[in-house]
Amino acid sequence: MKNLFNFLVSTTGGTITVIVLAVILLVILLVIIKGIKIVPQTQVYVVERLGKYYKTWGTGVHFLVPFIDRIASDPNVPLSGGKLDTPRLIGKVSLKEQVIDFDPQPVITKDNVTMQIDTVVFFQITNPVQFAYGVERPLAAIENLTATTLRNIIGELEFDATLNSRDLINTKITETIDHATDRWGIKVIRVELKNIDPPVDIKNAMEKQMKAEREKREKILRAEGEKEYQIKVAQGEQEAKVLRAEADKKAAILHAEAEKEATILRGEAIKEQKIRIADGEARSIEVVQQALADSLVQLNKANPNAAVLQLKALEAFQKAADGKATKIIIPSEIQGLAGLAAGLKGIVESDQPAESSETVSQVAKNGTTISQDAP
Repeated sequence: MKNLFNFLVSTTGGTITVIVLAVILLVILLVIIKGIKIVPQTQVYVVERLGKYYKTWGTGVHFLVPFIDRIASDPNVPLSGGKLDTPRLIGKVSLKEQVIDFDPQPVITKDNVTMQIDTVVFFQITNPVQFAYGVERPLAAIENLTATTLRNIIGELEFDATLNSRDLINTKITETIDHATDRWGIKVIRVELKNIDPPVDIKNAMEKQMKAEREKREKILRAEGEKEYQIKVAQGEQEAKVLRAEADKKAAILHAEAEKEATILRGEAIKEQKIRIADGEARSIEVVQQALADSLVQLNKANPNAAVLQLKALEAFQKAADGKATKIIIPSEIQGLAGLAAGLKGIVESDQPAESSETVSQVAKNGTTISQDAP
């Protein structure tokens, strides 16, 4: 029995020892596993050793020595902090650009108008160590700094200037806060005024003013439209008059050119008519002259005497007297032949050819006697 007890005691003690060793090994393994830290991209860890800054871990796998090393934390931050409280483990720092939307802040303008303005701050942590040890609750510090800077800037501006100078206010706030947060390891990129909420009475006054401005613009636009309409109508009438005048001018020019061409054609027709008449008269004269020439040729062939020649000359003179001449110069030889012509006429008209020939010869010889008997 004693041997059995000793066996059981020895066996139970060995089992307990194994269990204790297993537990110890399990705890050591858990501690080792818990000490392995993986730093993600765009983050860094600020590590303390025995309460003092040790190093900054970048992206990758790191080992945190148990009970000696720890990630920096802010004991003044409650575990269930608000949205603007810095995380308790301030040693876990994000390097990305971050945005904080602050609650509306009451501000007073230079002309004593109270209004609510809410801002949005864009910042980036550039120095994790300064961020962890530079100031307690950095995000709350940025909020308070933004509120005080905003009140200072708005207090120098009147209400209307505040509404019209957002870019100027944003630039001044950004410069002021960025300069103040440099020693906290924070780079303020820009600050934007998200909303400006004036009092109700001022809103009503602004709405009335805007309504009056819109009515004024409407009247101005109508007046300008009426003015442009009248100008367009006047220009249209002027252009129409110019076009009508040009059309009348062209019509007058065409009419004159037509009259000119008609006059030229009439003149050419009259000219052609006169030329044809002259050609006809010239041909008539040519025919007459040709006939006269032929008669002279025939007369020359007949070998006429002087009395016959004088008679032909008298006939030519008679034809000349029948023309349009107003003055006729009579040769002296023709004056003495008047009686001779009368005698010759009677002889030519006689029915006896032989007697006529003798009479003509007698007359040619005795021209003076016949001339005396002529009436």
